[in-house]
Amino acid sequence: MRLRIKQLKVRFQAGAKQIHAVNGVDLSLGAGKTLALIGESGSGKSVTLRSILRLHPPRSTLIEGSIRVGEHEVLELGPAALANFRGAVASMIFQEPLLALDPVYSVGEQIVETMTRHGLCSTAEAWKKAIDLFERVRIPSPERRVHAYPHEMSGGMRQRAMIALALSCNPSLLLADEPTTALDATVQIQILLLLRELQAAMNLSIIFVTHDIGAAVEVADEIAVMYAGRIVEQGSAKQLMRSPKHPYTYALLMSRAHGSLKKGERLPAIGGSPPDLSRLPKGCAFAERCERARDACLESQPEIEEHQGQSVRCFFPIEKHVPTEKLLQQSYSSPGTSSQTMHHAPLSH
Repeated sequence: MRLRIKQLKVRFQAGAKQIHAVNGVDLSLGAGKTLALIGESGSGKSVTLRSILRLHPPRSTLIEGSIRVGEHEVLELGPAALANFRGAVASMIFQEPLLALDPVYSVGEQIVETMTRHGLCSTAEAWKKAIDLFERVRIPSPERRVHAYPHEMSGGMRQRAMIALALSCNPSLLLADEPTTALDATVQIQILLLLRELQAAMNLSIIFVTHDIGAAVEVADEIAVMYAGRIVEQGSAKQLMRSPKHPYTYALLMSRAHGSLKKGERLPAIGGSPPDLSRLPKGCAFAERCERARDACLESQPEIEEHQGQSVRCFFPIEKHVPTEKLLQQSYSSPGTSSQTMHHAPLSH
């Protein structure tokens, strides 16, 4: 396995409150596979992703459990080993490259600095590889654009440049934190296609965080659904789309019928709101919003169990087949565009 996470718990100290952001997550990811983490804002998916690189402020964060990437036990790495781990073993694509990239240096300079800092090659060789990376991520006129500053690029081009930077040290694990959210629909499709092509060419393992079930289905082999810091269901993308077992997963799929959720938007079909992460209930965190909830759901927390080929955390999972598979044929970006059309979308500059 490229990645194995066991009983990950992440808590943040916020004044007198302790925020239980991630509450016992178990995940594994093989070579060349993509896992999508989906859920509403605040479900813990981005916190889980950033924990793999230990990007949370150490003074206000408590992380427990195990995160193993290849031979590296991430939570035990010292400062120097962690610096070497970041970029060379695991790397991240951030949601907003304009904030993640350094505005003072050209993107090419940032790629060259990253490669030389890791001791991979000389400066001259790094510049050649930077141009090759720009070409690989479909940035036109790479010899010229490699000298561009982040603010001189369009949103889609910046995201491609961010991908080039993330891949500059040949990591085996790529972490994508909502990489298409800030882009228009056409560019979103192009970035998703690019990630799939790069994964196949480089045998990358990818964790893709999104609040958009349509994007998850387009890129992922497996989908894990998170709610209140826990994984409530996990299975193959096709299987989970065809027959969701957890009521929350089903609600996410039904929301897809009305277009993907916007960042920060709550599910329109479910009353109530997610629980306060500083005061989690003793029972199922979804119970107050769930039409299937019974007394048992309020009294204790269900464990993850195998149910008809999927892992589900629910006392009363959905047994019957529900008609969600048609959502696989729905457009990722807009009505009237099939998933098949997406595969032939032209790459704009």
